[in-house]
Amino acid sequence: MANRFADFRRLRLRPLTSKSPRSVAGQVLFLQVALVVLLVACGVLAVVLQSQWDTKAEAEHRSVAVAQTFAHSPGVAAALQSPNPSKILQPLTEAARKAAGVDFIVVMDTKGMRYTHPLPSLIGKQFVGTIGPSLAGKVYTESVHGPLGQEVQATVPVENTGGKVVGLVSAGLKVKNVTNAVDRQLPIILGTGAGALAVATGGTALVAKRLRRQTHSLAPDEMARMYEHHDAVLHSVREGVLIVSGDGRLLLANDEASRLLELPPDAEGRLVSEVPGLDPEMTELLASGREATDEVHFTGERLLAVNQRPTDRDGGPKGTVATLRDSTELQALTGRAEVARERLKLLYDAGLGIGTTLDVRRTADELAKVAVPRFADFVTVDLADAVLRGEDPANTATDLRRTAVYGVRDDHPLYEEGRLIDFVPSTPQARGYGTGHSELVTDLSTATGWHAQDPERTKAIIDYGIRSLIAAPIQARGVVLGMANFWRFARHEPFDEEELSLAEELVARAAVSFDNARRYTREHALAVTLQRSLLPRALPELTALEVGYRYLPAQSGVSGDWFDVIPLPGTRVALAVGDVVGHGLHAAATMGRLRTAVHNFSSLDLPPDELLSHVDDLVGRIDQDEAGTDSAVGVVGATCLYAIYDPVTRRCVMARAGHLAPALVHPDGSVTFPDLPAGPPLGLGGMPFETAELELAEGTQLVLYTDGLIEDRKRDLDVGMQLLADALAGHPDRSPEDSCQAVLDELLPCRPKDDVALLIARTRGLPREWVADWGVPRDPAAVAVMRDAVSETLDAWGFGECGFSVELVLSELITNAIRYGSDPIRVRLIRDRSLICEVADGSSTSPHLRYAATMDEGGRGLFLVSQISERWGTRYTAQGKVIWAELALPEVIEEPGRKPPGPDGDRPDEGEATPQPPA
Repeated sequence: MANRFADFRRLRLRPLTSKSPRSVAGQVLFLQVALVVLLVACGVLAVVLQSQWDTKAEAEHRSVAVAQTFAHSPGVAAALQSPNPSKILQPLTEAARKAAGVDFIVVMDTKGMRYTHPLPSLIGKQFVGTIGPSLAGKVYTESVHGPLGQEVQATVPVENTGGKVVGLVSAGLKVKNVTNAVDRQLPIILGTGAGALAVATGGTALVAKRLRRQTHSLAPDEMARMYEHHDAVLHSVREGVLIVSGDGRLLLANDEASRLLELPPDAEGRLVSEVPGLDPEMTELLASGREATDEVHFTGERLLAVNQRPTDRDGGPKGTVATLRDSTELQALTGRAEVARERLKLLYDAGLGIGTTLDVRRTADELAKVAVPRFADFVTVDLADAVLRGEDPANTATDLRRTAVYGVRDDHPLYEEGRLIDFVPSTPQARGYGTGHSELVTDLSTATGWHAQDPERTKAIIDYGIRSLIAAPIQARGVVLGMANFWRFARHEPFDEEELSLAEELVARAAVSFDNARRYTREHALAVTLQRSLLPRALPELTALEVGYRYLPAQSGVSGDWFDVIPLPGTRVALAVGDVVGHGLHAAATMGRLRTAVHNFSSLDLPPDELLSHVDDLVGRIDQDEAGTDSAVGVVGATCLYAIYDPVTRRCVMARAGHLAPALVHPDGSVTFPDLPAGPPLGLGGMPFETAELELAEGTQLVLYTDGLIEDRKRDLDVGMQLLADALAGHPDRSPEDSCQAVLDELLPCRPKDDVALLIARTRGLPREWVADWGVPRDPAAVAVMRDAVSETLDAWGFGECGFSVELVLSELITNAIRYGSDPIRVRLIRDRSLICEVADGSSTSPHLRYAATMDEGGRGLFLVSQISERWGTRYTAQGKVIWAELALPEVIEEPGRKPPGPDGDRPDEGEATPQPPA
């Protein structure tokens, strides 16, 4: 504004004879030239359009004339009735076309099939155009895109002597040929237009020159009118304008400047320093004459933005022009905009910082921390206790647990984290929880309903300085999950309605994260419960092995890693470890199915390769059954390793289906990975599994694990196996429990990203004196001999009291082997936690337990065996079968509360508890 006014002042002092291009004469000249150019252009355009129209009309007339002439020519109608019209008419049309100066003459039948055409290849093809009007006896002209391009054509009927239309004739020109005619006329038209423009422009220039001479000076009334307009504009603008002379005298102050500075009526003409009521800083600025850009000055209660510029830059009189702008309202608006920006930033940060995990407590902490201190001094989050367990919350606020507490200080008197709170109905929390609407308490000292919750604590909160509260319900999908409480000190402004809306928006953004975390907690709890029910809770007491294990779930969710230790007949033990790729309920359920299948198949006492084959068939059937369901994903990536250790022979037979090879820690502390044939993962089928048999020295540790232990994105598989070997090596005397912990500390310093199952078993061998073995001839008299031998052995072991039962069982089993089996027949007696009797023969026929009728002579032997023994069964070997039976030792019968003897024959102390490996 100041610059524009200075320009005007300079313009007033300059001679009015200036030849400025902005003069009235210059504007008139410009308008006249523009008008002449427009008129000439319109004239040229009209001539061009008229020329095009005339040329097109002429082309249509010529086409009609040529078509009618040829259609009415003698012999055309007759030629159309001839057997070969094209042979007669093609030469005639070509001659007529060249003579008439058209581009084509086409003769066709009433269906539009061409008899003639300048392009012979198009004869016999369909005519491009409209023939309906011509078939009705009319002449029809049109513009089409034909074989020659864009064409103007006329179609006329050919009638016989009876007036019947027997054919059609079409003649026409290509549009470009018509346009060429216009183009030839265009230079003449443009030349004429240019000449007219030059003449008109010259005349206009002469008129403008004469006008400049005539307006060399303005009349007095015109000058007065110009100044009247200037003053009207100057005093009506919303900016204050001050003009100060070089000697510091106020020359002009418009109405807005007088209002903003509260100038007296006689201020103009006085020195700035003598103007009463002017702020000293403003006086100094106006008197100095220096440049100023948006300087802010307080004048009374107003905040003014001042700009000042000198007026003598372009030769004008010495002085300054200052403009004043009232920015008081703008400053308030800027403050509100800044508050709104901060609130939007708070909501944006809340969207990024809340709900980063699927953990309810972590989400509550994130909500509390994002609001302190930007919105509140303290934030507490109270969630329904059922929500923390993943369950649906109750309808009343009588079971809320303080989940998060965060504030600017730690010595606050608010309820501590973890406390279970029952809010009384008069409190804002209870009302908000029940109605689902936020509660605003601007002054807690007068909120009697809130005081009823805990008078002593509420008084302590008031004395602490907390005065204002917003209690916002955490509501998602129509369910209130808890309350978020925002507290503010008395030294700050209390919460208002706008901040209540902000709190509701903040809590609404977090509520979805709370609900997602609650649902995840519920699903995770279900999955963990399922998984724990499927994994072994405790390992059986074994003589053959000392076992330790660890199972670590992944960072999120449950998975399909599993292990098992299964006692087998004959003091043997089966070790199994497997992995189902993936996480979640499906992986855990699949793991349970596979573990159950291994348990069931192990009860059949199958070799490892046969057992894996059966499990492989089972997985294949599971995939087939689930293939037709929408939600089924099948068993993908299931692996398993199954091993059987026999402490009598100290041999271990194992097979694997896509699983990692086990590690062996030898008694000297060295670690090896046996060369175990790698079978395909379960479910693929088609490939047999192979076994490997190892002889293990007593004290050897067999290490079975899943891939989560050694595999990692940051290292190769070979590196992980080497780390495992390093963690196991050099500690042959370390217990399996200690070895498990050492391996995890070395390979997994933090919580694994994938689940891990680790099983370490130290082998033991049965003493030779605990095993008695005899060969039996196929002679019924050998039964009595075996009874005597077994009786002597039992007396030597100190178990003579159970001799009768053992002799009866062995008599029945040996008699069956002699009668129904085949050579060789052998008897083995094993002393362990129970007494094991085994009779082997070369036959694969298995006896079956049945009820014998009153008159039956046989069928009662196995019934007696089943009644006397704790359990019995049959297992098949490469040489035949083994029928076994387990009988309780006398100590177990007499003192069932005591532990059976260990491998060294001694009992543990009565007060010693059986160690349970950690889960």
